[in-house]
Amino acid sequence: MNKYELRVMVLTGGLLSIFLFALLYNTFSRKIDVPTCVPYTGAFKKPHIKKVDNLTYEVYSVAHMWAFEPNEITIPAGSTIDLYLTSSDVVHGYNIVLKGINLMAVPGGVSKTKITFNDAGIYRVVCHEYCGSGHQYMMGKIIVTDK
Repeated sequence: MNKYELRVMVLTGGLLSIFLFALLYNTFSRKIDVPTCVPYTGAFKKPHIKKVDNLTYEVYSVAHMWAFEPNEITIPAGSTIDLYLTSSDVVHGYNIVLKGINLMAVPGGVSKTKITFNDAGIYRVVCHEYCGSGHQYMMGKIIVTDK
């Protein structure tokens, strides 16, 4: 083995070590929430908001060209939303700006995640998957009011 082969092997081993460290670090220490897939039933065809108790809500959201339904959600600060998301036509994205929530709305599939809103404000929801000529107008909002 000559010195160039040895250098390539050391460099490759170093890069592989960095990659594995980054993978393990992001998996265990960053606590990234992965959405759950829920079996699709007829309950997801009609968008609605269900109040479970004073600070817990279930939101059944349907994405379609070029809107989210419900388009506006109002909850008090400190509330938790169990969000169920599906699509009635094509693949859409559901990104809640400033919350790090990024879901896919797939026809025939349901994505579920839990979100807690501690701070009052208006959280914009945007579609991040190109879905046609009106894609740029596909927005919604979550309004979090003071307690």
